Amino acid sequence: MKSPEVGHPPSTVADTDRRTMVLDSAMVTFARFGYRKTSMEEVARAARISRPGLYFLFSSKEAVFRAAVAQALDRDITAVERVLAATSRPLPERLVEAFDQWAGRYIGPLTSDVAMVIEDNPDLLGEIIETPRRRFEELITDAIALKSGREAASTVAQTMISASIGLKHQVASREVYLQRLHVAIGLLLR
Repeated sequence: MKSPEVGHPPSTVADTDRRTMVLDSAMVTFARFGYRKTSMEEVARAARISRPGLYFLFSSKEAVFRAAVAQALDRDITAVERVLAATSRPLPERLVEAFDQWAGRYIGPLTSDVAMVIEDNPDLLGEIIETPRRRFEELITDAIALKSGREAASTVAQTMISASIGLKHQVASREVYLQRLHVAIGLLLR
């Protein structure tokens, strides 16, 4: 997934690494303070670059936010693809790990703020969040279809996603999320 951004594209590996680090720092900063309360000064400070240096990379706070979210979701989808491609492992095990990569790692006192800042700003993000969500559903559906056929796969995948969303909002820890998700996936794959 390409991130829609405004700014200068990286020209070297060092530029790409620096940009990645800036966006990681920005995501943590947005998660900590929320989109509205985060300033470019705070993002620059967290990334250990000057404010002009940050503006050289990104023209606005919105551009930084959109690129940071796109980078995080791209990493999540890449991890899900890798997990589901390991077809030598049992399907339930791969599905639990895929959901953990997609949602489970955002459960808990520090990481839930990342998910919250993304969910609280759909007007700024639009396709940046919708495209990976659709891709995640496709990946889950395709993995299930290999076992149970295409007809049932879509409904089962959608039900698993709904269960994951419900669990994510009901539990306080990643461990409990994974335990309950394991049960849900086991029931849905019968």
